[in-house]
Amino acid sequence: MKRIVAVAVSGGRDSIALLHCTRRAAVGADIEVLALHVHHNLLPEADTWVDLVERTCSRWKLRCAVQRLMGKPGKGESVEAWARQGRYRALAAMAHAQGAGLVLLAQHRRDQAETFLLQALRGAGPAGLAAMPRQVERAGIVWARPWLDVPDAAIDAYARRHRLRVVLDPSNADPRYARSRLRTQVMPALRQAFGDVDGLLAASAARNAEAQAVVDEAAQEDIAVVSDGSSIDLAAWGALSDARRRNVLRAWLGERLPGGASQSLLERLAQELPGRAPARWPCEGATLRRYRGRLELVASPGAPLPGGELRSIRVDAGGIAVDVLRDAQWRVRSGGERFQRAPGTPPRSLKKQFQAAGLAAWQRDAPLLFSADGRLLFVPGLGIDSRALAAPGEAQCALSWERAR
Repeated sequence: MKRIVAVAVSGGRDSIALLHCTRRAAVGADIEVLALHVHHNLLPEADTWVDLVERTCSRWKLRCAVQRLMGKPGKGESVEAWARQGRYRALAAMAHAQGAGLVLLAQHRRDQAETFLLQALRGAGPAGLAAMPRQVERAGIVWARPWLDVPDAAIDAYARRHRLRVVLDPSNADPRYARSRLRTQVMPALRQAFGDVDGLLAASAARNAEAQAVVDEAAQEDIAVVSDGSSIDLAAWGALSDARRRNVLRAWLGERLPGGASQSLLERLAQELPGRAPARWPCEGATLRRYRGRLELVASPGAPLPGGELRSIRVDAGGIAVDVLRDAQWRVRSGGERFQRAPGTPPRSLKKQFQAAGLAAWQRDAPLLFSADGRLLFVPGLGIDSRALAAPGEAQCALSWERAR
């Protein structure tokens, strides 16, 4: 069975060149090259881009998958951020549907330099200044940028040599967008003043990536000291230096909040957490709670759950007691949880249970339902933990999880 390698193709010069290069490299190998195209539904020219990508793939005898984004950016929402988030969701969905575990992206050295500067102008720390990673695994897919060290001129020469047909995106020169302003107004002046500014900024991004790797390692070492997985021991946390306290909070929350922790939340926690009285801090559909010297994260009542919807129905058997469900709480997965599939079977780690059920990594990201006293009740994708089943005669409800489409 051939391995499927997908290439994200916008129709522009860089992605068409990467598709062409990947196709050539795959000749004679046990690899099928697949093109993935996202129609952003923002510009009237987008329909012609779909046509060019499909015709190119037909001419090169490659399969092509296309997905159109629905909706529009909300009022005050960044069009660039909306398009980027929607694009990666669509690419991930198409890759999963087509059986591709690797997606190649066409960003190169100039893109890396621009990303570094944009992050610096937003006040980013080492994680942001590391810019784009060469390779990362997210949502069960490996995302790779094989041309991240390649200069723009080399890609332009490749496209000209092979006479590739490409589209021109007018938004690349639209001054409404930050990257376009940087590309057309700032970068030319920097190149004139400093020469190889693309290479210098990309090198700085690489050094920041190394620094961030060290920061991440330190955070994991501190998490092992201050956290039991589900909560943080505030006495142990308080014994760290100020910088390490902030770092461990950033890492711990980054593993549990879809968008990570905002800088404003981290600043507030750094100032307020040392107190002793019970306290709460709302954050992105969840609540941080300080109680009896520990900090824990619980899903806020009524908050929408990522990835799907929980449904319940009254049953005579095989459910969870209504009294237990009344005070139940959603919590993000913290590691170490064990789940019992059926009465009489041994509880096993969630990782093993997910593997046994054939759930892909991207299907395991929903929160878990716990009783008020901390017992695991329900796991989306697996069902009710058999240890939580109600006794015969108790008022009870069966639960089911419907994954978002």
